[in-house]
Amino acid sequence: MTSTTGKVMQEQDTSPVTDEEIFGGHEGGKLSVAAARPISKPRDLSIAYTPGVAKVSRAIAEDASLAQRYTWADRLVVVVSDGTAVLGLGDIGASASLPVMEGKSVLFKTFGGLDSIPLVLDTTDVDEIVETLVRLRPSYGAVNLEDVSAPRCFELEDKLKEALDCPVMHDDQHGTAIVTLAALRGANLVLGRDIADQRVVISGAGAAGVACARILQEAGIGDVTLLDSKGIIHEGRPGLNPIKEKLAGSTNSAGLRGGLAEALRGADVFLGLSGATIEPHLLEEMASDSIVFALSNPDPEVHPDDAAKYAAIVATGRSDFPNQINNVLAFPGVFRGALDAGARAITENMKLAAAEAIVAVAQDDLGPDRIVPSPLDPRVAPEVAAAVAKAAVEDGVTG
Repeated sequence: MTSTTGKVMQEQDTSPVTDEEIFGGHEGGKLSVAAARPISKPRDLSIAYTPGVAKVSRAIAEDASLAQRYTWADRLVVVVSDGTAVLGLGDIGASASLPVMEGKSVLFKTFGGLDSIPLVLDTTDVDEIVETLVRLRPSYGAVNLEDVSAPRCFELEDKLKEALDCPVMHDDQHGTAIVTLAALRGANLVLGRDIADQRVVISGAGAAGVACARILQEAGIGDVTLLDSKGIIHEGRPGLNPIKEKLAGSTNSAGLRGGLAEALRGADVFLGLSGATIEPHLLEEMASDSIVFALSNPDPEVHPDDAAKYAAIVATGRSDFPNQINNVLAFPGVFRGALDAGARAITENMKLAAAEAIVAVAQDDLGPDRIVPSPLDPRVAPEVAAAVAKAAVEDGVTG
């Protein structure tokens, strides 16, 4: 239910979800194709199919740009995965990833009003995936990469952006980064601070961790200390892959060495994206009125109740605690805005605009337990879409 101010009012059902409900909700899949126009008489059939459809096909054959007007391809998002990094399940393969991709398509339709189809590929070869999507290009308008393992996901996204003339975004990277930036903006508005004065510790240097580091740098964060399973990433550390090597040169300006204990000492923000648990007492070493985002699902790096003993603001990725950092705040509006504007790509400026739009929706009643809007707030996707479309025009990527 929505109030007259547009804010979402939810009736909470706190009873546990049963296995029977879960499997029943997936039986037969979560998607279906519905006709946009009914066929109830012979005239309808003659228009929708033969002989009428031939006129449309001939027109498109003469002018390929007409496909944008007379087919759904220009508004269709494909949710693409190879099943190598699915939720917290890891490499479970294409078929097992399909329920997740179907769910993502449901979210595109529900929150962004966009048609979407899941496309799971039985290959982990980057070039094969690129070739497949290049050959399928006439059938869709944008690519949402999902649950592709790092570091392959970086190479795959880069090659697809180079090969395709349409929006491409790996949501595990950039959706997470956009919403995290929005949440950090909201938290700092509550605390009356500027992110330019802050140091953020990011635990996890996979897809999400790398993207968050990059967008925070774009947004003007004071400094980032990034950790992987071997500790703080710093210049001169042996064994770094090219992605981490580059980040080593632009992060950790204090030259810290060691692990999480050393990284957290005096830090303003902790951002957990690794799945590794941390001892709550380590948060005591952070700066006063610190911010803790423990985003691993289903188990946060530190329990929110424990984190709240030391931090002024705590967020998780879960819906049963305040301040849920949920990608659904970003990706429906980002893709909707990109497609509305006829964008050929999704730029850094478009991502920053999305983050600003998200926090702006919550700005009227921000508080320690509300640093971002509810994922179900109907205002979010339209506001994000409008901001992204405007940024696309400003960046000159429309056409």
